[in-house]
Amino acid sequence: MLIIAGLGNPGSQYEGNRHNIGFMAADAIAEKNGFSPWSKKFKGLIAEGSLAGEKVMIIKPQTFMNLSGESVGEAMRFFKLTPADLIVIYDELDLMPGKARIKTGGGSGGHNGIKSIDAHCGKDYRRLRLGIGHPGSKERVHSHVLGDFAKADSEWLEPLLAALADNADLLVRGEDSTLMNKLALSAGTAPAKPEPKAAPARKGQSHIHKARQRGQQTVPERGPMADMLKKLLGPKKD
Repeated sequence: MLIIAGLGNPGSQYEGNRHNIGFMAADAIAEKNGFSPWSKKFKGLIAEGSLAGEKVMIIKPQTFMNLSGESVGEAMRFFKLTPADLIVIYDELDLMPGKARIKTGGGSGGHNGIKSIDAHCGKDYRRLRLGIGHPGSKERVHSHVLGDFAKADSEWLEPLLAALADNADLLVRGEDSTLMNKLALSAGTAPAKPEPKAAPARKGQSHIHKARQRGQQTVPERGPMADMLKKLLGPKKD
């Protein structure tokens, strides 16, 4: 059995926050893959189903972000699971919007939800980070993560969540490289197609070419320059 934990804050006032992209991902996976209706358990909301032939429980902790580990840890202890049986999906400031990365273990990166899960569940679980971008200064981080996604964000957010839901079996099977490619393509974060090439800049003409052009004009009759041009251009024609 596996647990997929999507992180966020409970309550309608936080529903559209960037910090709640983990909840959004959990909802998308459950809905697309025919999981059970959400029910209250383990200080969270859970939905049960299967992916890639594996029994899976999706959990959205209702303890608020900073105490996410209380909910996830309780579920893991109940089912006697290890960190290897846990996948956590959450927002990442240090990734551009629409980018995704996955790894096993590592640090919290200052994410309070991850700090809590590390404390309650251990660190060697898989972490799917979904980029929300950085506001540019430390002072603006709090309002950024607790601010709602802009309307323009739907251009990458909706395709990203849909692709994650469509390919959740890859997540369960551990086919991480394939999953990352799918997410990147869907959200338009794969390498961009080459832009139309601008007209090539006119290269500087060689001395010989310039000399040939000048040969169509007036050529000196005598002197070193005349001798050089005669060699380059050939004898003057009448």
